[in-house]
Amino acid sequence: MAGAVCFEESLAAKLSAVLPHLDERQRRLVMGAEARALGHGGIKTVARAAGVSAVTVSKGVAELDAGDEPLGRTRRPGGGRKPLTETDAGARTALLSLVEPTSRGDPESPLRWTTKSVRNLAEAMSAAGHRISPPTVAKLLKAEGFSLQANAKTIEGGQHPDRDAQFRYLNDRVREHQQAQCPVISVDAKKKELVGKFKNSGREWQPKGEPQQTNVHDFIDTDLGKAIPYGVYDVGADTGWVSVGTDHDTAEFAVATIRTWWRTGGSGTYPNAGRLLICADGGGSNGYRTRLWKTELARLADETGLEITVCHLPPGTSKWNKIEHRLFSHISMNWRGRPLESHQVIVNTIAATTTRTGLTVHAELTVHAELDNGSYPNGIKVTDQQIKDLEQHALRRHDFHGEWNYTLIPEPPRAPT
Repeated sequence: MAGAVCFEESLAAKLSAVLPHLDERQRRLVMGAEARALGHGGIKTVARAAGVSAVTVSKGVAELDAGDEPLGRTRRPGGGRKPLTETDAGARTALLSLVEPTSRGDPESPLRWTTKSVRNLAEAMSAAGHRISPPTVAKLLKAEGFSLQANAKTIEGGQHPDRDAQFRYLNDRVREHQQAQCPVISVDAKKKELVGKFKNSGREWQPKGEPQQTNVHDFIDTDLGKAIPYGVYDVGADTGWVSVGTDHDTAEFAVATIRTWWRTGGSGTYPNAGRLLICADGGGSNGYRTRLWKTELARLADETGLEITVCHLPPGTSKWNKIEHRLFSHISMNWRGRPLESHQVIVNTIAATTTRTGLTVHAELTVHAELDNGSYPNGIKVTDQQIKDLEQHALRRHDFHGEWNYTLIPEPPRAPT
């Protein structure tokens, strides 16, 4: 009896050393060979020594007795757990019905107002009778051509029938002015920014565990207020000018920025220019419907002696304005991840904005900025009579879409009395 116990212990040690290195089928064959060598009672003895079911050892003996050729693989063809798409034919259709773009607002959809994460999708599938795990949901979605995507700003709204024609007209005016060595500028107001210790999107390098502290709530600081950047981008010189206002974004403030740009840089860059072309959006402080914009430009034309032409971008295309991606986008990248604690910080950050463009030609975009503490009140009215007088003496509307394209003619210098 003692000898049988010693033999079984020896067999258990042998099997425990060998079996972990074998695959499923190989383990069955080794145990089957040991059981067949022991003869009667060998199946139970090997099963006890290996700690497996006697059925598993019997399968190994049967496979050896059958004399089959080596399979060259662990399982026979078709063995193992079947894919979910085979065991549950309706799982794929049910999943696709959940992720269809129109299903989110469907009152009958279990994901009516829920984010379509793989976890939520798996829960909705299980509730509908399709048992599935989140990783399997992700595999099925990838197999069907789905991927994680963010929203994309591509819808421009109603497209004006003359949109392309206006762009061609604007490009022709740009070409004319540049060939005559006259300035072409793109203007717009940047998004208003809260001034103070407020969180700003983006990240920058800081000592580990020491992020810059900002306010929990974004309530406007009554002392610091907001910053209103208005920019002028010189297309030919590839330079920018930004005035940071503290009052209101009005047409008077917009023209004041253009006036400052001309006095500080534009007149020196274009000393012989007699004309100026302004490319602007169709709305806001420099919109084509804004009367004060036109009257202030007429004043600027008289002051500078420039013939000022304005071409507005057609409706719904404000993001195509050159200043957006040649100036404002780089300013936003330059101050990302840092709070705009004061107006002076904003001015200094804008003034430090430079970019390098092109593969072989490294042209620098240099931005100048200043703080404009002037008062630009809202609600200044321009009467119908003032507009009539302006159109009679200074405002010349072009034949093609005169509401979008017009020129302000300066008054001729008066003879001394």
